Amino acid sequence: MLEYIFFHERPWQRFIDYLTSMGLEPQATSGSEGWLVTLPEDLDDELDEKIEVYYDKMLDLNESLVAEEEGQEHVHTAGVNVTLKDGRVVQAAVDPGLMQKLLDAVTPRELGDLVNAIADAVENPDERPFCQR
Repeated sequence: MLEYIFFHERPWQRFIDYLTSMGLEPQATSGSEGWLVTLPEDLDDELDEKIEVYYDKMLDLNESLVAEEEGQEHVHTAGVNVTLKDGRVVQAAVDPGLMQKLLDAVTPRELGDLVNAIADAVENPDERPFCQR
């Protein structure tokens, strides 16, 4: 599943409305960690790109709304979801500057693939040299 997280309800709802207007059926949840939207991974590349562009706009709105509400106490934070082999999803804290650099270079899906590959290697270590796998 593709996951999109928000920390303010307004951009979360706009993102859901956008996806619905495109004929998609997003799964939306909210909780103490934020507002989450999930989609199946089997989106075509063109649709995925449109969604990523809109998600980036909503993240900018999300950031400005949170900063406005929290004022000087606003602390920049970023995280990435890590899916463990038992199915649990945990968040790893990442420096916001590094996260922005990463997302300037790769899509959230690609970043998720990288993170999941690392999590899998940690949970299922294979000590053979890479050339022998």
